[in-house]
Amino acid sequence: MENQSNQGILWEVFIQANAGIPHKHAGSLHAPDAKIALMNARDVYTRRSEGMSIWVVPSNAITASSPEEAGSFFEPSNDKPYRHPTFYKVPEGVKYL
Repeated sequence: MENQSNQGILWEVFIQANAGIPHKHAGSLHAPDAKIALMNARDVYTRRSEGMSIWVVPSNAITASSPEEAGSFFEPSNDKPYRHPTFYKVPEGVKYL
C-alpha cells in the first residue's frame, strides 16, 4: 500500500456502538496491515466495550470533498427539498433515524 512509513499504514477507524445505527469515525492509527489495524482499533477504541462492530479503512483509500469547494459542490442539492429530512414525517417508534 501507499503512504507506508516506518509506523505502518495510516488507518481510519469507524465504530458501530449498537445494531441499527451507523458507524462513526473514532480516530486513526498506524498498522502494517488490516488484520493488525483491526486488533489495534479494538484495543484502542473499544476498551470499555463501546462497540459491536469496527471498520478500518486505509486513509489513502478515502476520497473527500474539499472545504474550499463546498459552495459549488453542495449547491445542486439546494433545489431538491425532498432530500431534507424536514420533508418527511417520522413515524412513531422509529429508532436511530
